[in-house]
Amino acid sequence: MPSNHLPLLLAAYQYKFGRDVEAMAQHLIDDIAVGWDELGTDLLDGAPPTLVAALTGGEHWPSRTLDHLITPDGSPPVRMTVTDTTAGELGMPWGYILHPQGIEVISMAHTGAGPLVAWDTDPSTPFSDHPAHWPAITTRRTPNTSRTARPAAGAAPTGPRTAARR
Repeated sequence: MPSNHLPLLLAAYQYKFGRDVEAMAQHLIDDIAVGWDELGTDLLDGAPPTLVAALTGGEHWPSRTLDHLITPDGSPPVRMTVTDTTAGELGMPWGYILHPQGIEVISMAHTGAGPLVAWDTDPSTPFSDHPAHWPAITTRRTPNTSRTARPAAGAAPTGPRTAARR
């Protein structure tokens, strides 16, 4: 849900990855074999303790990948990809796409582009799970096929994309 993932991803970009979207994409997308089971508080490394406490309520948990899966036929698990067609059956209600200017948040209940949350948005901003409630901090983007856009932590609505789940 955006109310949980957006603050974590914004803080990770600003602190752990030093505002480097490519380093963040490398970690969240390229460096995993299958997908994410859960994004953890290790993404908050380098963030001020007060922000970490505000975002986590003082709890700590590790990020976990889906590398422990066992397939029905015993073959090695394959990288998760999510499309418009498969998002629902995979239980992916939200998608997050990393752009140079911010993170796009897409509700799988709606097709097309989602609101874009700027990378400099305060991670302690209270986010609703209803994008219509975010007008002060978001803009709409025009769908494109730019190679600079990178999917992250969640499903993406168009074309095969690497997915991450919590």
